[in-house]
Amino acid sequence: MNRLHSLQFWAAFPLLLPQALWVRKTALRLPPALGPRHGIVNVGGRPLRLFALGDSIVAGVGIEELFDAMPGRLVSALFKHTGRPIHWRALDRNGANSAELRQALLDEPGEPADIVFVSVGVNDVTGLRSQRAWQRDVRALLAALVQHSQQARIVLAAIPPLDVFPALPSPLRQLLGRRSRQLNAITEQIVREFPNVVFLPTPVPDDPTMFASDGFHPNSRACAVWAEAVIQAALGR
Repeated sequence: MNRLHSLQFWAAFPLLLPQALWVRKTALRLPPALGPRHGIVNVGGRPLRLFALGDSIVAGVGIEELFDAMPGRLVSALFKHTGRPIHWRALDRNGANSAELRQALLDEPGEPADIVFVSVGVNDVTGLRSQRAWQRDVRALLAALVQHSQQARIVLAAIPPLDVFPALPSPLRQLLGRRSRQLNAITEQIVREFPNVVFLPTPVPDDPTMFASDGFHPNSRACAVWAEAVIQAALGR
């Protein structure tokens, strides 16, 4: 069935290519968030080590300060639930696909973590990467993360439902939404190979006010909701 859906995607996409090129040309480009990519919150006691790896979500595109974006919201949620000091690091590659994120991890491994958050996949969808490439590279990325932080609880965010993104016009948004669901179905199978990995649906509300001004990235309020779900999953709650 997934193969049939893939064939349908490739059959339909040429018809929407002019719309896709128009979106690429006219889309509002926002910068990543400002601020340090690592830090310590609170001192004393045994710290928890938090590592966020990802694309523009971890870079905080569309949000002014990184501590109001996904990395900072994760730190706040983790401290709220545990009360422990947090040693955190964010490794972001704006626009990166799954293969490029794995390479970033290999280039800048840093210290092992207790909790890892991973955002990847939107650029694999918009970059029209094949299912085979996605399967290969996500499996390799997860294997590298498990090797990097062998005791960590790894929360892998599902590719968000692109069919609710305000920046994408119809019918392109429906086609990309279908593609994101195809890749998510593959990911669900892969995650079963990794006992310490949690595959978490991305809570994207059908509400334009929860997006940044580009209509493509979450704003700070949306990141707070998302981070709460991530930390609860990481803590097994």
